Formats: sequence, structure tokens, C-alpha cells
Amino acid sequence: MEQLRLQGSDLAYLAPELTLVIAAVVLSLLDLLLPKRVNRTALGWLSLVSIVVSGLFVLGYLNPTEPKVLLNFSYRVDDFANIMKLILLTGAALVTFMSIGSVKEEEVPHIGEFYYLLLPATLGGMIMASSGDMITLYVGLELLSITSYILVAMRKKDLRSNEGAFKYVVLGGISSALILYGMSFLYGMSGSTSIAEINAALGQNGEAMMPFLYLSFFLLLAGFGFKIAAAPFHMWAPDVYQGASTPVTAFLAVVSKAAAFAIIFRMLYGVFGIGELMSLPFHGDMLLSLMVVAAAAMIIGNFTALRQNNLKRLLAYSGIANSGYLLVPIAVQFAMAHYSNFSEFAFYLIAYLFMNIGIFAVLMIMERSSGEEAISSLAGLYYRAPGVAIATVLLVLSLAGLPLSGGFFGKVYIMMGTMQTQHYWLAAVMIGTSVVSFYYYFGLIRQMFMRTDFESRDVVVPLPLGITLWLCAGISVLLGIVPQWVLGWIEQIFSLTQDLFFLS
Repeated sequence: MEQLRLQGSDLAYLAPELTLVIAAVVLSLLDLLLPKRVNRTALGWLSLVSIVVSGLFVLGYLNPTEPKVLLNFSYRVDDFANIMKLILLTGAALVTFMSIGSVKEEEVPHIGEFYYLLLPATLGGMIMASSGDMITLYVGLELLSITSYILVAMRKKDLRSNEGAFKYVVLGGISSALILYGMSFLYGMSGSTSIAEINAALGQNGEAMMPFLYLSFFLLLAGFGFKIAAAPFHMWAPDVYQGASTPVTAFLAVVSKAAAFAIIFRMLYGVFGIGELMSLPFHGDMLLSLMVVAAAAMIIGNFTALRQNNLKRLLAYSGIANSGYLLVPIAVQFAMAHYSNFSEFAFYLIAYLFMNIGIFAVLMIMERSSGEEAISSLAGLYYRAPGVAIATVLLVLSLAGLPLSGGFFGKVYIMMGTMQTQHYWLAAVMIGTSVVSFYYYFGLIRQMFMRTDFESRDVVVPLPLGITLWLCAGISVLLGIVPQWVLGWIEQIFSLTQDLFFLS
């Protein structure tokens, strides 16, 4: 039972997480010790360096011969976790980089705190991705959640921020309670907190405990639905997105959502998705429930976005719709004709990361220029800043899912998997809602190129924001030109049986 103890040699496998812990502690002390007159930009660069170093450690553990398990299988270093960690760290790095020298004091009053609070939030997501035990998983979830509450509430004198933070804390607390309540039923039915042991116990006794099995699943679905802002658990998202500062909104839209999807994969597949449970009617009902939530998110998110005049709220509803798209490969699960659902999911998540952070970079540029978040602030952007407008068009085309963009191939791969498993109605919802999204996405392009009734204000683009914008736009296009590179890389590294399904 040597796995019950953490050996000194095992600390090397925790290097990515320990890097962020050490950096967060050091940066918080520096922020306290430095005089107020000293610029906190250096803290941003140090935070960015720590994220990059953590990412390099993760790259070093990609594609191992077999997963490394720590603390009696409660923590796993496998390629599912490594790929998700790279996505989380990339998102956190881009948010940090585009904020350096670009954020005004009224946007983020305590810029030093902002830089080092991103680190424990990202750390929480990394813990969620590697967890093989409900306790470890919940610790990571709450670390991410509590830090996110603080980040949203940083603008203390802004009424919208106060309202958004209050809703986020209350509803976030309810969702965490639902998840914990659902986990308590799993523990009661199995006598264990280990995901693998719970699955084995439910496989043996699941039929006798069917009502509690359904109850635990629906409690977890409601809690997870909140975390990823999927309808009908999405009501917090527009107000929180609008109330938070733009870099924090970008973090919630990408990093926090990706971490929540990591926990969904671990729990729903590890607990309910394999073994004897697959032969019970519950398994089909579980997948159908996920499909219904995915369809509801796509429909409600896209149709409600049509009515939005505020760019942040539009992106919030766009994020709700994208939660639905990302749920589809989880809902259709794996089969003999379709076993690449994780690679489809990961590809679209990577495309989603770059196109969303890029569009939030555009929003930050417009806020610095006009101080507004309205869609109308984009009016005449092509005549004021042609480079920014062209990059924005590339990002919008990817968001809309048009050909030769990362978003297009992400949706195509997911749709092909849906068709292979003969869930034609879900594929039809994907197609229909994607067509609906063209209207509000092309509305942004119409503002930039066909509106001339704008105030002649110079558009100032700080260097970090400009680099982030073009980097995201370029990668979004590259993903559409050579999608097989990224998809093939994921499929080469990831093993369904080793990295997602595991036995104690």
C-alpha cells in the first residue's frame, strides 16, 4: 500500500501544480511588500512566466507509457489530464498576457491581486483534471470557484459588478451544494470516494439502488450544468459576464468552463459510463438527459443572443450555446463506430479557446478607445483600425463556424460523431442553431464595415493586446487549414482505456 503515501520522488509529477502554488505565494508577498506607488506590471510578467514554466512541466509528462497514480489513485497524471492542463494554462497565459499594460485602474482596481489570483484559480482547474477521487475533485472545484468569486467582485464600486458577484456567489454556492449532495449519494451507495471503486460497486448493486442512482446523477448534472453555463442552468452568466472586468470574463468563459468540462468527463465517464452500468436502462437515460441539456443550451443560447445589444452579454449567450456544442461529444459517448469523442471535444475546445480570447481582446481594445461595451462601439472600426477589424472578422468567422476556420472543423467533427451514432435529431439542432448564430455574428461585421455614423475616436492598441488578437486570429485560421495536425496529435497521445477509464 505504498501508494497511500506521497513519496519524495512523486513530487516531480506535481511540478506543474507546485509551480503555481509557489508563484502565487511569492507574488502575493511581493504585492504586500512593494510600495503602492510601484507599478504592478512586473507581477504580471512573473505570473506569466510561472504559467509558462508550469506548461513546460506538463509537456514533459505528455504521452507516458502508463498513467502515474498518486495517493491511492486519488490523483492521476495521465494524458487526459495533461491535455486539459495545457488548455487551461494556455488560456490563463493569454488572459494574463493581454492584461499586462492594458487594464485600467477602474477596470481592475487591484491589479497585483488580479495577477496572482489567476494562479490558484488555474491550479483548481488542473486539480480537477487530474482527480481520481471525489474529495480531491471537490477541493479543486472549490479552489477554482472561490477564487473566481473574488475575481468577479474586484470592482467594489461598480454596481453591476456587485450584482453579478452576488448572483455568482449565491448560485455558485447552490450548484456546489448540489454537486456535493450528489456525491454523498454515490458515497452512500459504494462506501468509497474513489471514482473507480464507486463504478465497481454500482456495477454490482446498481439495479437494486436505481432510484438513488438517478437522484445522484441529476443532482450532479444540475451542479455541473451551472459550472459550464448550460441551459437551463445559465441564468447567472449574462450578469456575471457583464459585471466582471473583461479579463476576468475571458477567464470565466474559457478557463473556468474548460475545467468544468474536465470534471464532467471524469465523473460521468468514470462513474456512470463504463462497466456493468452500461447494460442498465439508466445508461441510456443518462445520455438522453445530456443530449436534452445540450440541445437546450444550443437553442436558448443562440436565440437569446439575437436580442442582445451589449457585446459582453452577447458573448455570454454565445458561450451558453457553445457549452451545448461541447456537451454533444460527451452525450453521444463512445461506440464501435465512434470512439474519438474526446479528440472531437478537445479540438473544438482548443478552437473555442482562441476564438473567444481573441474576441475578448477586441472588446478590451474598444473599451480603451470608447469606454463602451455596446455592439455599436464597433461601428466603423474598419475605417479607424483596419488591422483590428480584419482580425476580428477572422475570429467571427470561426465563432460562426464557417469553412476554413477552426470553429468550422470543430463543429464538423462533432457533427460527424453524432451522425455515426445515429443521433440525427441532435445533429439537426446543431445545424439549425449554427445557422441562427450567423445573424448576430455577422451583425458584428456589419457594424465594422457598413456603419459610418460613429464618433471619430482613435483606436489605441497596446502591444500585448495586439499580439494576443493576431495570435488568436492566426491560430483560428490555422486550425481551419490544417485541422488534421491537431486532431491527429490528440489521437496519437490520448488513450481512451488508459487515460479516461481506469480501475483501482
